[in-house]
Amino acid sequence: MAGNSFGQSFRITTFGESHGKAIGVVIDGCPAGLDVDVEFIQRELDRRRPGQSAIVTQRKESDEVQILSGLFEGCTTGTPIAMVIHNADARSRDYSHIATAFRPSHADYTYHAKYGRRDYRGGGRSSARETAARVAAAAVAKQLLLREGVRVSAYVSQVGPVVLNTSYHELDLSQAERNPVRCPHAETAAEMERLIRQVRKEGDTIGGVVSGLVQGCPPGLGEPVFDKLQADLAKAVMSINACKGFAYGSGFEGAFLRGSQHNDPFFRDGEAVRTRTNHSGGIQGGISNGMDIYFRAAFKPVATIVPDQESLNEAGETIVVKGKGRHDPCVLPRAVPIVEAMTALVLADHWLRHRLSKV
Repeated sequence: MAGNSFGQSFRITTFGESHGKAIGVVIDGCPAGLDVDVEFIQRELDRRRPGQSAIVTQRKESDEVQILSGLFEGCTTGTPIAMVIHNADARSRDYSHIATAFRPSHADYTYHAKYGRRDYRGGGRSSARETAARVAAAAVAKQLLLREGVRVSAYVSQVGPVVLNTSYHELDLSQAERNPVRCPHAETAAEMERLIRQVRKEGDTIGGVVSGLVQGCPPGLGEPVFDKLQADLAKAVMSINACKGFAYGSGFEGAFLRGSQHNDPFFRDGEAVRTRTNHSGGIQGGISNGMDIYFRAAFKPVATIVPDQESLNEAGETIVVKGKGRHDPCVLPRAVPIVEAMTALVLADHWLRHRLSKV
């Protein structure tokens, strides 16, 4: 199976399945001399783990990380960093009824078509359980970025029809961690939570949007042709399970504007060059310009639902797939740290590449 590695200078390779013994990640390219706070890695994993509130899947995993290599006396050595997270609460019996079934909108059929066999237990490698390994690796990337003054954050800005239209400039993003939805606006978060609970009670699921933000990014990150910063961000975020759309800066709304409305005029702010507006979303010509990078990522409703659905099995016979097992009624709350993770991995990779380009 190809496609298990991501990044060039800061490169990660993940391994493991939802119901296997463990999942894990190997980081290549992290510079030596970085002081790593292991408790910070664990806190990031705790933000993503299942069972953390009543509105997410009730699978109980501690997601306790073990670092196997790459650190000595709390500091990176420049060698590969290997981390593992053991699975503890897999209930494979919950999936025996779909051993040969193709669940609607899942990866069952496509995995079968590509490989001729699949691990049906919780989706195997296609499960969002794999993203815990990404979050662990990105916790190291975040610490590298924070040392350079770069901060990555994300929050839920939409659940179904409930939309937070307030600009991030007017929000206290630290408030996102004060409610289970991870929306930094208390009243909107309460409305979102009520909707998720209602949808869950009905045995259904619902989608929404996560907004991402990068502050303190220096100008010069990204490549001008195929490795544009926004293109790598889009690829990274779109690699997250259930993500269906990515837009940065003005996004699709920019299509309604004229150039005279959309252009971002430059001005001198002390020693820094800035723009008076930021329709570009902090990226121009595929390269960061020093302004805030902001984007939105759309997530579909989780495919596992309780009501019966018509489908096919591996023999091509019409069957009824019965909803069973534990799942998120809305992926958004746990997607927030994953969106942050993929963003941090891209930025750490491009920061290292930019540093090498100036040697």
